[in-house]
Amino acid sequence: MTNPSDVMVEATGLVKHFGQTKALQGVDLAIPRGTVHGVLGPNGAGKTTAVRILSTLLKPDAGRARIGGFDVVRDAEKVRSAIGLTGQYASVDEDLTGRQNLVLFGRLLDLGRQGARTRAAELLEWFDLTDAADRPAKTYSGGMRRRLDLAASLVGRPDVIFLDEPTTGLDPAKREGMWDVVRQLVRDGSTVLLTTQYLEEAEALADEITVIDHGRVIANDTPERLKRIVGGQTLEVRPADPADLPRAAEILTKVSSGPAADQIRAGVLAVPVDGDAALADVVTRLTAEGIAVTELSLHLPSLDEVFFTLTSAKAPVEVPA
Repeated sequence: MTNPSDVMVEATGLVKHFGQTKALQGVDLAIPRGTVHGVLGPNGAGKTTAVRILSTLLKPDAGRARIGGFDVVRDAEKVRSAIGLTGQYASVDEDLTGRQNLVLFGRLLDLGRQGARTRAAELLEWFDLTDAADRPAKTYSGGMRRRLDLAASLVGRPDVIFLDEPTTGLDPAKREGMWDVVRQLVRDGSTVLLTTQYLEEAEALADEITVIDHGRVIANDTPERLKRIVGGQTLEVRPADPADLPRAAEILTKVSSGPAADQIRAGVLAVPVDGDAALADVVTRLTAEGIAVTELSLHLPSLDEVFFTLTSAKAPVEVPA
């Protein structure tokens, strides 16, 4: 159990309505210091509304939230001094250069003229923007603007960082680079709340994941434990010789906890199994039959399967122990 003093982001019963739209209907969150917490959900689930309340941009209709012990409504100014926010859209001034944007943020945060310049130079180097530092931001590519926007949110060295779909629109290489930045932020002691629609991103970064749908939390746990919601594991085998596929399929079918072995892609067979023991059983059987394999794996369901299972449910889902 997390020590309450180690919780950096805490929300209890957050409610927010926009007319007839129930954006949040009693959302709870508890994010320990120095971790990445992923928030997943379909479009319109309430993710961005939650971030806007936690970052003091909106007031909740009910419930309360604290950042580093400060109430987001009563202590809004103190909360703002402790957080950084990167939203879905760039917040930088496109007519200013990258350097000017970062220096401006530094001056607004009372770093002083030289302190702001020094911090801007550090961030430009960290985000590989030094060569473009003195070009107007409007000349930047989409990926460069996202990096500049994230850099701007880090000028004040915040304790808590809200990243609202920060890699939307980035190519895979740039996305991986952003992931490295997030990991470094946590190593440096920051706490990160990340909303994303890229399930592999949540799996790669998050220590814990909250799934929100229709304004409610429907699941909360580690990625590995969430995967157990779908149930079972999948055993995959690729025989070295394609001619051995029929015999390998017979072996896999004998250990299957469900349907017969199926070829899920060229040369690869798969069956659902109940537990880890099936792997050793299959190895023994394949060896006895003299069937060599080039691939053999046992894995839990993907986070994609978990997401679709959860968001099609009508009520919060219990995660098996």
